[in-house]
Amino acid sequence: MSLKRTTPLASALLLATALLSPPVASAAPGALAVPDISLANVQAHLSSFQTIANNNGGNRAHGRPGYRASLDYVKAKLDAVGYTTSIQQFTNSGATGYNLIADWPGGDADNILMLGGHLDSVSAGPGINDNGTGSAGILEVALTVARENLKPQKHLRFGWWGAEELGLIGSTYYVNQLPAAEKSKIKSYLNFDMTGSPNPGYFVYSASGQPSGSLALQQTLEAGFTGKVATELTSVGGRSDHAAFARAGIPVGGLFTGAEVTKTAAQASKWGGQAGVAFDRCYHRACDTSSNIDNTALDRMTDVIAYSLWTLAGTGTPPGGEKFTQDEDLNLPDQATVESSLTVSGISGNAPTALVLGVDITHTYRGDLVIDLVAPDGTAFRVKNSSSDSGDNLVTTYTVNASGEAANGVWKLRIRDAGPQDVGKLNSWYLQF
Repeated sequence: MSLKRTTPLASALLLATALLSPPVASAAPGALAVPDISLANVQAHLSSFQTIANNNGGNRAHGRPGYRASLDYVKAKLDAVGYTTSIQQFTNSGATGYNLIADWPGGDADNILMLGGHLDSVSAGPGINDNGTGSAGILEVALTVARENLKPQKHLRFGWWGAEELGLIGSTYYVNQLPAAEKSKIKSYLNFDMTGSPNPGYFVYSASGQPSGSLALQQTLEAGFTGKVATELTSVGGRSDHAAFARAGIPVGGLFTGAEVTKTAAQASKWGGQAGVAFDRCYHRACDTSSNIDNTALDRMTDVIAYSLWTLAGTGTPPGGEKFTQDEDLNLPDQATVESSLTVSGISGNAPTALVLGVDITHTYRGDLVIDLVAPDGTAFRVKNSSSDSGDNLVTTYTVNASGEAANGVWKLRIRDAGPQDVGKLNSWYLQF
């Protein structure tokens, strides 16, 4: 959240009358179910941001090495699962700044749904709630899009903005440099800035005063909380990166768990936490670390980020795109081979030339892993060899030309741990035909 401070009157305007999330129509028949976003994965991203700050002078601020290291971390995750990424440079306060833009292949390029949040911290601290939380949540939702091999009707774009804390510099630069024709392709922008405040509120950006079309975004975000927790509308004004999009006439929406404003007694009664205490006492301070997070709020907010994307993107199982999932956990012992089975039925003829294999593996050294997809007749397709890649976990998709194999039958995922000392677990895998 930007350094811009508010007057007491403006602070009061940030907190609108409490509203229970209104009911809205359910997803269209045949729409894909919204996945539950792994809190553990989001926490792992926050831990990485904390480590980056620790190793780079205690912050991830514009012009500092911790910011670029944060951007490189996010970019590597996205590149590994098939996003088209680009780094956009700008200059502010005598230092080079960077935005990261990531596009998921497919969808209508003239109808873009964009999600974003700022990646920079203030110079005083690591910025884990502000805005590691929004950045990590968006990242994990983007990775889940890849994991699910989502084929939305709209084109999906994600943005991580630089120098927000200096006055929304990165997002403003991005919007201003877009030709008018490109601006017109972005039909909605959703902003996620501070989504894990330690004394949390559940705020949805109000559509009042925003471009036409913003009310539908507000209502979608509110609906994501239905049956979970009450929400309030808030007028964030020009305090975060949605502002540049709104000035360009693009419908905007977003979520917020609160910053320096204090929680009222009514809000504490509704949400828990402490009345008379700021939503985030460590706002813009050195104590905004990985311990400055309410995990329940972070989990709920990230799930609603996913809900909004899946609801707004126009999803459905594409023709010939039926998906079969095996989600039973399977331990991966050190230097051993295991197999997980998945039964496919109801598919006519052979498997496609671009059979999609998705894997979600927790591991302490993914370079040890050798992975084969085994067809019902025993034919093995090698999708991954062992390597010197020292990263942990493996959440990605592979494309296999299995057109010579009957689609129906028992498929197996064979995983061998080829190196010593490291172990893991297969969380789930799927085939999409």
